[in-house]
Amino acid sequence: MKHPFVMKNRFRVRLAMSVFLAFGCAAGTCAQEAPAAPEAKQEEPKPAVSGISKRNEHPFWNGTNSLLFAGVGASRTLDYFSTLNMRARGRQEILLNNDVVDNHAAFATIEAAGTGVSIVAAYLFHRTGHHKLERWTSIVHISAATTGAVRNYCLKTAHAAPPPAP
Repeated sequence: MKHPFVMKNRFRVRLAMSVFLAFGCAAGTCAQEAPAAPEAKQEEPKPAVSGISKRNEHPFWNGTNSLLFAGVGASRTLDYFSTLNMRARGRQEILLNNDVVDNHAAFATIEAAGTGVSIVAAYLFHRTGHHKLERWTSIVHISAATTGAVRNYCLKTAHAAPPPAP
């Protein structure tokens, strides 16, 4: 039988993956509305010189996205340092193995990869025309990482049990 901490950890990882997949798939279901009645054909507008084909489309690396991606990187950095602080105070990591967190290079790589995944997800939403989801991906990521970091700093220090009396 496995340790209850390992079972709880797996449950949380599976729950997080299920929520991520549910929200990721929900975007496709909202876009399937009944088609409107066909209208008379009109000449399609020619693409602009900059390569933007729709009037309301924006370039991916605009000022807003750049600030949001910087926010994601900053919140992941805050999470990195808050987790190291938490481990130094004797607390246990919930989502990752403590050996991974204690290996600073591996943990920094995981945090950087999380930032990269967030940017790739936003890019996929951008390419498919879901510009609100493109922005919300970063907003939710910033909120979740910052909340986790604040929680890490708010945890009490784990005090070692006193040695047994002889």
